[in-house]
Amino acid sequence: MGVVLRYLIKKSKFLKLLSQNALERNKQEPSQDGPNTLTNLSQSLKTNLDLIKGVIGNNYDVVIREFTFDRQRQVNAALIYLSGMTDPTIINESILKPLMFESRLSINSAPKLDDVEMIRTTMLSVGEVNKSVNIDEILDSCLSGSTILLVNNCHEALMIMTADWKSRSVDEPKTESVVRGPREGFIESLLTNTTLLRRKIKNSDLTIESMKIGQRTKTSVSIAYIKGLANPLLIEEIKRRLNDIKTDSILESGYIEQFVEDAPFSIFSTVANTEKPDSAAAKILEGRVAILIDGTPFVLTVPMLLIESFQCSEDYYSRPYFVSFIRMIRYLAYAISIFAPATYVALTTFHQELIPTPLLFSMAAAQEGVPFPALVEAMGMGVVFEILREAGVRLPRPVGQAVSIVGALVIGQSAVTAGLIGAPMVIVVALTAVASFVVPAQTDSGGILRILFVILAGFSGGFGIMIGFIGLLIHLTSLRSFGTPYLSPLAPLSVSDLKDSFIRAPLWAMIARPRTIGWHDPKRQEFRLKPSPPLEEDTQSK
Repeated sequence: MGVVLRYLIKKSKFLKLLSQNALERNKQEPSQDGPNTLTNLSQSLKTNLDLIKGVIGNNYDVVIREFTFDRQRQVNAALIYLSGMTDPTIINESILKPLMFESRLSINSAPKLDDVEMIRTTMLSVGEVNKSVNIDEILDSCLSGSTILLVNNCHEALMIMTADWKSRSVDEPKTESVVRGPREGFIESLLTNTTLLRRKIKNSDLTIESMKIGQRTKTSVSIAYIKGLANPLLIEEIKRRLNDIKTDSILESGYIEQFVEDAPFSIFSTVANTEKPDSAAAKILEGRVAILIDGTPFVLTVPMLLIESFQCSEDYYSRPYFVSFIRMIRYLAYAISIFAPATYVALTTFHQELIPTPLLFSMAAAQEGVPFPALVEAMGMGVVFEILREAGVRLPRPVGQAVSIVGALVIGQSAVTAGLIGAPMVIVVALTAVASFVVPAQTDSGGILRILFVILAGFSGGFGIMIGFIGLLIHLTSLRSFGTPYLSPLAPLSVSDLKDSFIRAPLWAMIARPRTIGWHDPKRQEFRLKPSPPLEEDTQSK
């Protein structure tokens, strides 16, 4: 027993000695963060400048302007800003000129620690001026376009908003062209995009909250919603998912989409995007939330429903009858783009008896001498079509159009002439290609489903297509977008919401917002808004 106690005592002394050595070693070793481990400013201007220079480095676009103001007391100060991201006129006329030539500081007392507050309130004619002592916050503000003012004997710095960088003007979006409707689109400037939303929704309840995402890029991200209309639980969930993004860079809205979507392994996107302010405003007015990212013209909106892919902003600016017809054409085109090649493969391989006899003879004559089965034909032509489409998109616009058109004509005609591909298959692939462009929002999912259904049809015919279709319906029914059923209003069924699904009812009949989205205030407008001619007695009285 005594031997065991002596061993335990020696062991405890040894462990205590190891811990003491580790603490002393940690005190002596330098920090891994570098020599500048301070997080707050000091009262010495020289120390602060050396610290900031050590963090920023020798960058040619960093301007450090040291100067002296208040001739009686010779107060030393310095401005730090990035050339090209700031407005030199504001810096010269609203900061340097008041400080150097129009100083109103008292000459009877030495500078105090609250002098920076006096400068902020009495001398700077700039709209947004904030104070901070944290170096990280100061540098983040400088890298966002602000000008930093450091004053000697002051441990606080002023962050003066002078951001002004070049951006393209507001013009018509390229991805959502319309015949009737607004022609303006979002651009890469976050401030401009929020202004475009404010122009559409002049309501004090429109709330825009901002945050920084990206540990290295520190990209500005804003969420826009109408307070009292958007579900508070939805807003909290969006904030939670955005705050959970721990990554180095956010360069486009696609980064955010892939980090916050509900079904990352699904071929269907559960986060919508738009380039038009009127589309984003309409969705916000339904109770959705918009996510705006600095540096991209594409604004994300959540939650997303599948039927949004078949809707267009122009649908609500035109009369409902033709719009309803066009909307059904979109559904038909999407079905053709998915099922047309698979149906042709199934009919020619397994179900020839379903083809009318004259048509069957024509197809057999066209297929005579073709060495490949229908499945190989469909897969090969599908790959060729994707190659031509990708070439037309990536090349410069004049060259891309020529390559896609000439390539399709030459390759199709040459393949038929050489007997490698049958003429009916070329017709089916061409129809599929045209139909796939009708619903741009589902181009990605349509391409994958088209290949999947062709494979199923090649091995099992119509039975395989039906099995694939049932699996597709089960998958779509299981999807959610921030808790909202993806197939709403079809599953679960909401009869009142069908007014804006396969058809578009007149605006005066669309009284309520979607039930699954407009949770708090479902009423969109008054009930009796149907226009009508004046009554006969009213006309006679006038």
